[in-house]
Amino acid sequence: MPAATLPCMGVFDRLVGQHDVETDLIAAAIAARNGDTGSAMTHSWLFTGPPGSGRSVAALCFAAALQCTDPGEPGCGRCHACTTTMAGTHGDVRRVVPEGLTISVKSMREIVQTASRRPSTGRWQIVVVEDADRLTEGAANALLKVVEEPPQRTVFLLCAPSVDPQDISVTLRSRCRHVGLITPGVDSIARVLRDVDGIDERAAQWAASVSGGHVGRARRLATDDSARNNRARALDVAGAVLRPATTYAAADELVQRAQAEAKQISAALDEKETEELKTALGAGGTGKGGRRGAARFGGGAQGPRTQPEVTPHPDRARHHGPRPDRPRRAVPGRARCRVRRHDHTEPPGHDRPRPRPGLPRLPGIPAQLYRIDPRVS
Repeated sequence: MPAATLPCMGVFDRLVGQHDVETDLIAAAIAARNGDTGSAMTHSWLFTGPPGSGRSVAALCFAAALQCTDPGEPGCGRCHACTTTMAGTHGDVRRVVPEGLTISVKSMREIVQTASRRPSTGRWQIVVVEDADRLTEGAANALLKVVEEPPQRTVFLLCAPSVDPQDISVTLRSRCRHVGLITPGVDSIARVLRDVDGIDERAAQWAASVSGGHVGRARRLATDDSARNNRARALDVAGAVLRPATTYAAADELVQRAQAEAKQISAALDEKETEELKTALGAGGTGKGGRRGAARFGGGAQGPRTQPEVTPHPDRARHHGPRPDRPRRAVPGRARCRVRRHDHTEPPGHDRPRPRPGLPRLPGIPAQLYRIDPRVS
């Protein structure tokens, strides 16, 4: 089975058609293990390559090789450090994956501050910045400061399409060691699909030939029926251009399918973020915090919040209590607040005179005298 063979492979086996890159990264990992941070190992790296070449995969594999604890060759793929790094759960490896159009300076400053600490469990504190071409000018400057004077046990791995100044700043590029990846060949992609993913020879060869050198696209075309159907419909649009009666209908169908796919991806992300937020707020727990977290989302075993609310301002008082015949009592020691009933009537005894501060109640003095303002002489 493909899932069973992955853990037994080295981490660099995930690179497709990048033999020279693999050799250089293994040599750098060995030098880092031996304490040589001179010619072979440095604190900042820049991985470039066309889409689908595997630049982010190469950076992640190099991070796993630096954290590898196997006494043999770095990047064994079997130790705890390698498996957690590749799974994205290692405590000293942080991946910066932009979800928007840019990477803000605020988020980059937080990452730099965290990365400046000493590693807690691994050998290095590693930051992998995918799509570094989305760094804003302020974020690039914040990253440049720490790259110029890096901490002793911190490594930055940047990924960008190219070294063009439009993709990465010239100053930041000059502070990094460049690792250029090439577009993998059809035979290399087909071999990975066949050996790693367990796809038959014919399907693997076809997916590799139509993927345009993109490993992820080839894997999706070989394993996903909907991806193959979408590709066939997109090719039908090109043929429909020659027939005016079907041109606009085919184009409209293609746009609708793209929008539906985008909504499906967004819904999955929203659901994941909502579940993480619920977990952070304590929803689903059994303690007091769990009940409060469930109440914030209006559900759970406790149900909605039905207790009457008491506020010091009468205009902001909201009452949702199921028992309007019982007003809420004031708690001794707290600030005084006016309590209204559910039917907006005053509770019994509300007009009872109350002593003012500075006028102690004495026996034998009528209660009417306590209504006198103490400031009146």
